[in-house]
Amino acid sequence: MLKQKTLQSSFSLRGKGLHTGLDLVVTFNPAPENHGYKIQRVDVEGQPVIDAVANNVTETTRGTVLEQNGVKVSTIEHGMAALYALDIDNCLIQVNGPEFPILDGSAQYYVQEIERVGIAEQNAAKDYYIIKSKIEVRDEETGSSIIVLPDDSFSLNVLISYDSEIIPNQFATLEDMAKFKDEIAASRTFVFVREIEPLLSAGLIKGGDLDNAIVIYERKMSQESYDKLADVMGVPHMNADQLGYINHKPLVWPNECARHKLLDVIGDLALIGKPIKGRIIATRPGHTINNKFARQMRKEIRLHEVQAPTYNPNDVPVMDVNKIRKLLPHRYPFQLVDKVIEIGSNYIVGVKNITSNEPFFQGHFPQEPVMPGVLQFEAMAQVGGLLVLNSVDEPERYSTYFLRIDNGRFRQKVVPGDTMLFRVEFITPIRRGIATMKGYAFVGEKVVCEVEFMAQVIKNK
Repeated sequence: MLKQKTLQSSFSLRGKGLHTGLDLVVTFNPAPENHGYKIQRVDVEGQPVIDAVANNVTETTRGTVLEQNGVKVSTIEHGMAALYALDIDNCLIQVNGPEFPILDGSAQYYVQEIERVGIAEQNAAKDYYIIKSKIEVRDEETGSSIIVLPDDSFSLNVLISYDSEIIPNQFATLEDMAKFKDEIAASRTFVFVREIEPLLSAGLIKGGDLDNAIVIYERKMSQESYDKLADVMGVPHMNADQLGYINHKPLVWPNECARHKLLDVIGDLALIGKPIKGRIIATRPGHTINNKFARQMRKEIRLHEVQAPTYNPNDVPVMDVNKIRKLLPHRYPFQLVDKVIEIGSNYIVGVKNITSNEPFFQGHFPQEPVMPGVLQFEAMAQVGGLLVLNSVDEPERYSTYFLRIDNGRFRQKVVPGDTMLFRVEFITPIRRGIATMKGYAFVGEKVVCEVEFMAQVIKNK
């Protein structure tokens, strides 16, 4: 089972804010397990902390703006993308102003610093949300859409399209997040010349220049207007008849703009609050549709707070019925585990197929067969017993006895034809032969019951 990660130590970066033009310092710090991403405004009285989640996004005009309890922080997406892509789950970010420094308009300096200070593995398990069916968010007015499909890992396909001769269509793909550093991180933000004046009028991009953004000149304007804009930008006058990219550094890739949009998608989806396994297909993405999708994903996660294990009947079981019988003393009619399909150091997944021939259906109930709740708990306990016995040497010399059950809940009937999946995990490590566990039983994607229980493992005489 993969573990959560944080930074080995802190690092700081300094630069000007893209929109405010202020001299800013942002510091990324290690954080404890299950902390997530949080941003602290150290320049504000009381040094308030903002939860970096999609529901706290209040503006998406030219960047992602978070706000909580009246305190804002913006231009966070490049730092968030670096954390997410480098598999960091927990981080406290401190900034001495209302936005992160823009640096060179990419995420590469964040990545370099994360790699320099190192990444620390923590004890808590990493909790992925696994995409099991298509989810789509679409904006009919702009033609923007984001779709996520089931996949074994997190990957992205991004298509951008503009009414522009310079970048009419571009696409970018990232199949492996380990390649983010080399294929995506250095891609810089971009802006069209025609957008600069309206953005300045709106009080934005006060710190924008050719060192932190790619500027695209793709619609001719008069030489006089072009010269005035050059003066505002603080750059030399240029020929208004010559279209193309305006930047001090050459493009890193021909499709750098599409790669940067992919970077932004990662940064905005980092605000889901949980890493996902699925393939993202983003068409004409921007911060607005990105945030809309991230909010939808947070709703999906709340609806399926505990996900059912993935079950493929064609896979060879980790333990079949014969191996189970070598470990558990139960026999017909009380062996209630058919097979184990997954087992780790602190969790196990077992299967019970409910048939109409189960002996308890004779009396529970003849006209409406329903599996007794106490037997659902018993089946889960047997799966937990297999987890306990799997953790000791010579398991055939031990037996597991249950001492206590707590917080049992039943949510749905279990009837003939159902296949129950049990996921049981240790709440605490085994100490002095005592194990505390939490178990969930699923039929399909729904939790049918859950319980916490304590067991004792004893050597047979």
